Amino acid sequence: MKKLISNIVFTKNRPLQLDAYLESLYRYFPAELIQTYIIYKIERFEEEYQQLFQKYSDCIVIKEKDFHSDFLKILSQINTKYILFGVDDVVYFDSIGFEVIDETFKRFSKDIFGFSLRFSPSSIQHPVSSIQVGNDPVSETVIAGQPVYSINWTQGRTPTTRYPFELCATIYPTTLVKKVINSTMNNSSIAKAFFSPDSILIKALGKAVSTRSILKSFGFFFSPNTLESWNCRWCQEHSDQLPNFLFFQKQCATAVQVNMVNTSMLRNEFYEYSEYAIEVLADKYKQGYRFDIDNLTRNKPTTIHCGPEYFKLVRNSALCATKTERN
Repeated sequence: MKKLISNIVFTKNRPLQLDAYLESLYRYFPAELIQTYIIYKIERFEEEYQQLFQKYSDCIVIKEKDFHSDFLKILSQINTKYILFGVDDVVYFDSIGFEVIDETFKRFSKDIFGFSLRFSPSSIQHPVSSIQVGNDPVSETVIAGQPVYSINWTQGRTPTTRYPFELCATIYPTTLVKKVINSTMNNSSIAKAFFSPDSILIKALGKAVSTRSILKSFGFFFSPNTLESWNCRWCQEHSDQLPNFLFFQKQCATAVQVNMVNTSMLRNEFYEYSEYAIEVLADKYKQGYRFDIDNLTRNKPTTIHCGPEYFKLVRNSALCATKTERN
């Protein structure tokens, strides 16, 4: 069957959490429609990651050398209709029929920016009426016999609803993603030669000064964080060039945040807890522990981010037995 969605996932130092992302995604959405690309920043826990990659052998793994170039190479090769982004602390716990998603894109082809799998009226903000999410009007329509909702992100009244380009469980048209990425970059051959992240000049400057502002001025993102934030800002500043509506039906995923492996301006209050340290979780992964997706499914969160109250592990006896046999 022809793939319809290219799923691009970013990971670093979180094999157990990446396993939860992939296991839950393929449990709730049709694997035969999805081609997954994993941009893997090699730093620690290579043995655990190799074990994971053997399990998900259909995934295409890119060992990160230069994030900007690695990502653009993947993007240039993608010919699927849609792109889904993922990060390694997102977990799925519900599903939406793909016929609903596909029909929504077809019916609102000129107006749809993306289809969120983390949004529902209650996950954005507790509604004050049946058609209101805070101060953001929500429209309802029927697609394939089911209710589907939309908001105008260009008029968003909250940080959540006015943040259009995010890398956590939103499906976008591939043509739109390529347009946004191309628009944020300086396509001058001179700029690429001298100011791209892998250029000799930037590498040399990076030994003495921070090159962040230089890279930003040319649109050369160098991490998942900058890929998201810089392109999101471009979308906000050029909303007149983009579709205005983000669609959703029900919340199917959440970011379960218990540790931090990337520098971020948003402080994660849980990352200092020793029981969730990346070293502890990598060791748990080796021992056969996995994220308890069944528990998350039984106790569905209602927020797009949540903490350790939803982070439960379960030991896989089959994995433990296999490990014992090897030893």
